[in-house]
Amino acid sequence: MGELAVGETAPEFDLEGSGGERIALSALRGHPVVVYFYPKDDTPGCTKEAIAFTDLIADFRKIGVTIIGVSPDTAAKHDKFIAKHELAVRLAADTQTGTAEAYGVWVEKSMYGKKYMGVERATFLVDADGKIAQVWRKVKVPGHAEAVLEAARAL
Repeated sequence: MGELAVGETAPEFDLEGSGGERIALSALRGHPVVVYFYPKDDTPGCTKEAIAFTDLIADFRKIGVTIIGVSPDTAAKHDKFIAKHELAVRLAADTQTGTAEAYGVWVEKSMYGKKYMGVERATFLVDADGKIAQVWRKVKVPGHAEAVLEAARAL
């Protein structure tokens, strides 16, 4: 799967979410959506990112933007992650990694010389019509949620 570009239609997904809900991108049409992919619940970078989005959730809601975090973790793990850190973002369980693959973020990674498949931290701002408005790849967490909020305000 090639990299998604600005202006393309965001790939549809329908995943099990935290709290037992279903999260489908099509159900959110008509409002902008931030879809951010992260490797694993309760790891340092992923926790910082989820907390950063949670800290700005009121600002995102004011402009009608929904935030969805997606990782290969189960919905049960997401529930524990949300409870532990009092997160306000919705989390979706991409346990089969099909959504990560569709968005081009299921990639080969390397740690200590060992290669494995995993999620590349990336964020997609999807406009109200379901088109990709902006893409952030290989995200560095500090300042990222603020940059996404600024881009969402410009829609």
